[in-house]
Amino acid sequence: MKGFVDRIPARLLSLQVRLYACQARLASATDPEALHDLRIALRQLRSLLRPLRGLAAVEALEQRAAVLGRRTGPLRDREVLAAELRRLGMPRLAQGEVQRIAGHAAVAASAELAELLRTLDAWPASWRQAAAQGQLRGMDKRIRRRLRRQRRQLAQALRDPAHDRHRLRLLIKRVRYAAEAYPRHSGLSEAVLGRLKRAQAELGDWHDHLQWLAQGDTSEALQPCRPVWQQAQAAAERRADEALLALHGDFLPDKQGDIFAGTMAE
Repeated sequence: MKGFVDRIPARLLSLQVRLYACQARLASATDPEALHDLRIALRQLRSLLRPLRGLAAVEALEQRAAVLGRRTGPLRDREVLAAELRRLGMPRLAQGEVQRIAGHAAVAASAELAELLRTLDAWPASWRQAAAQGQLRGMDKRIRRRLRRQRRQLAQALRDPAHDRHRLRLLIKRVRYAAEAYPRHSGLSEAVLGRLKRAQAELGDWHDHLQWLAQGDTSEALQPCRPVWQQAQAAAERRADEALLALHGDFLPDKQGDIFAGTMAE
């Protein structure tokens, strides 16, 4: 138990240091990848916290991270679209450097980021209190149970004839990031994680093109991009379906409804 109690704050401290570094990079406006890296750190933080839900020491921190994720999502979407427009040779339609710098500076100075960092500063005391009160007893078993539930949901969704790719993308992200946050509890092999990563990437590409086509429906300036995006979206959909099919053998419901995932055997 003591190892677990110490391990979680150490992981959070590492993520907190990264968030402070991202804040400085955003404020200096010299690093175009600063927002992307901030969102990766947020994603890892939320993946670490999700299996711990139900603890008072976790609720506020997870909520702060979720709020900042929602705050930064649209800005990151605009950055991805801008990169795509520059790739297509249409830089005049892309987000300008002035807008990018202003957006990054606004995130660095945002109340949402400041509140998250304040909550992280105070968090270790809350965690130690939870440990002292016995709230962390049985946590290993709880984490394993919750990770199994995530894998079960993914296995069922993969076999749904009317599967929703948007939901599958979300479930795959949860399973993959939880396994990376808790490798000792997940039991997933590197090979399975690689297939999850591939499926997530292909679904992400499909999702991006779907979003861009939706914007093209309402933007005359983006109309010239639509034929290219339609072809790319169809190709991304095919690749995503192939990657999803490859996961079927990794997440198999057994007779009790549990999951045999491709684990240490690979």
